[in-house]
Amino acid sequence: MPNPLKSTIDWPPRLVLPALLLLGLVSMNFPTWLTLSVAGVAMGMMLFLMASGLTLIFGLMDVITFAHGAFVSLGAYVATDVVASMPQMVASGGWGASLSVLLAAISVAVVVTGLAGWVFEVVIIRRVYGSHLRQILITVGGLIVAQELLVAVWGANPIPVLKPLALQGSVEIFGAAIEIYRLVAVALGLAVYGGLWLILARTRLGLVVRGGVENIEMVESLGFRVKRLFVGVFIVGCALAGVGGALWGIYQGLVTPAIGPEMMILVFIILIMGGMGSVGGAFVAAILVGLVTNYAGFLVPKLALGSNILLMVAVLLWRPRGLFPLVKS
Repeated sequence: MPNPLKSTIDWPPRLVLPALLLLGLVSMNFPTWLTLSVAGVAMGMMLFLMASGLTLIFGLMDVITFAHGAFVSLGAYVATDVVASMPQMVASGGWGASLSVLLAAISVAVVVTGLAGWVFEVVIIRRVYGSHLRQILITVGGLIVAQELLVAVWGANPIPVLKPLALQGSVEIFGAAIEIYRLVAVALGLAVYGGLWLILARTRLGLVVRGGVENIEMVESLGFRVKRLFVGVFIVGCALAGVGGALWGIYQGLVTPAIGPEMMILVFIILIMGGMGSVGGAFVAAILVGLVTNYAGFLVPKLALGSNILLMVAVLLWRPRGLFPLVKS
């Protein structure tokens, strides 16, 4: 009797990440590989936080928004202000104070970007549901306006931001120096992915939202107000962009109005590679992007700038719908 798991699990895309890690391991010594791998995974987690919001918005609402980068920038600016308002705790070497600063910056970024996302949905997105071309045009315009608003509030000059002192150092693991901040980013990214998976796959709320994607009229006939849930999905997507922007801004140590739009190329590469609308696909693709960026920068520096474009082309030639495409009726 055949094993049903063999017919339901798509193994090839699940082997891409282990294969890349193994290829990197045989190409360099172990401490270097470990340092680059952890750094790549950490970068991937921050990219996943930015991309997961856009993945939710597209996968669950069928909305294409090019204004997502503005929410990344907004999260970075808000986090900068929060960190700047707590100089004594930032300068403290204690773990409690440093983590409190980081969590406060992320929390405020979530609230502010979530509220901004709600306003954006009511004013702009609600008018263009069901029309991808209008969504693209109006969100590009929304991005331009949002960027000018950010400049008006925070100015056009770069704003420096300090990491909390306890998160500035590194630890030695098997002879490799690993930045503490990167480890924190990995932990936070894993927590967010786990939370999204549990909500979408194991809760009634996730079932209603996924059902609304497939047949909104049927779900609403059962008494659920799916359109209100979709507004919530958009708010969560924008808030996740704010989390990614806050983490990335603090890591970079310098925040500019372009910090969000500059990351959108990688975000869209992740969205396409993972499979449009697939949270799990975005998670794997983000890690692949982070690893390829670091491995290529170390092994073949001349290819580093175009490495992720080449990766996306290779994936799409192999699987045109992405690594883990959503199956929709």
